[in-house]
Amino acid sequence: MPKYPLLPLLLLLSGCLSLACCQYLIYFYAPAEETMGLVQKIFYIHLPLAWWALFSFFLVFLGSVAYLLKRAPVADRLCAAAAETGVLLSGLALLTGMLWARKSWGVWWTWDPRLTTTLVMWFVYAGYLVLRGLNLSAQRKGLVCAVLGVVAFLDVPLVFVSARIWRSIHPAVLGAQGGGLEPEMKLTVAACVVAFGFFWAGLVWLRKGQLDLRARMHANAETSP
Repeated sequence: MPKYPLLPLLLLLSGCLSLACCQYLIYFYAPAEETMGLVQKIFYIHLPLAWWALFSFFLVFLGSVAYLLKRAPVADRLCAAAAETGVLLSGLALLTGMLWARKSWGVWWTWDPRLTTTLVMWFVYAGYLVLRGLNLSAQRKGLVCAVLGVVAFLDVPLVFVSARIWRSIHPAVLGAQGGGLEPEMKLTVAACVVAFGFFWAGLVWLRKGQLDLRARMHANAETSP
């Protein structure tokens, strides 16, 4: 069992409760955006999903470097948990972005630099998860995945700066239409980012605990007569 089996569950519960409270801020406290109206509210879900997905992949990068330096299996399992979470969150960020784009731009998808680099990032890390499922020895798989985890991270900062360095219709900063955010909007988005942070931490920790338990069971099965 994980060393602190209740902590990830408490983090998940805190995240769910916080997100429930955020619904009040989103729909009753934060004012509606003048141009897009109610559909802009998806921004408060879309942004935290994207940010925590990027942080997940940063964690994959750190864990991959740690594995290359020390060959620690625990670092490899952390990479696996973070990558699974990042692919899930970035996929949801793409879907919520498409819903927002349909109202804002009149199309479900356009090959905008931010959207394109995000889609490439999703495919790269989805491929990373496929690689983790191959039938290779643990050491060989860990080494190959660690190298890919370092190389794949090159696209992550590119996603973040793409709307700033290339001509893009995607808002590069908080607040669309160049007007920035109202104070109520800033508070709401900050609360949503923190709430998603609790949920993200619980999800990664719980998944890593499952992988740790599976590794211990596998090791016990190999050593048992």
